[in-house]
Amino acid sequence: MKGLIYTILIISGLPGCRRANAQQPPPRPISIFVNPAQGLRFGAFTLGTTGGTVAVAASGVRTSTGDVVLLQLGYTFAPAIFEVDANPGTLIQIVNGPPAVLTGSNGGTLLLTIGSSSTGTPFIATATPPARTLVRIGGTLTVGNLLTNPAGQYSGMFNVTFIQE
Repeated sequence: MKGLIYTILIISGLPGCRRANAQQPPPRPISIFVNPAQGLRFGAFTLGTTGGTVAVAASGVRTSTGDVVLLQLGYTFAPAIFEVDANPGTLIQIVNGPPAVLTGSNGGTLLLTIGSSSTGTPFIATATPPARTLVRIGGTLTVGNLLTNPAGQYSGMFNVTFIQE
């Protein structure tokens, strides 16, 4: 008898249910677009006999170690900036590539290690298109002495992968 009463109460509760509305599913396939808006820049610096490192954080702060001296000669230093175009709420993972070799205009090479991002990883896209979510990424240069790294401009490319999860 108790089983019959319980079943009737459950059935009688169904007509009072209301239809729930949810967010529409995102377009398929989900895609993101990443624009490399600004390259990673380390500014001007000079070396001593042992070398060291020059780092630019995602926040834009520049530091050095060893006997590397940071110079203020009007050369810009700044993190790389990527503009991410994705639907708000999209979860995106950032995967840094391997260290990159930068080649000097007067010979020599520097090793660039990609740093962390301003958003952390993974992060959630927040901007509503056409606006874009800005991601700043820093890095660290490993610098030798003046014999192995003569003065000049060093350039190269590095890889960062943005994965929609």
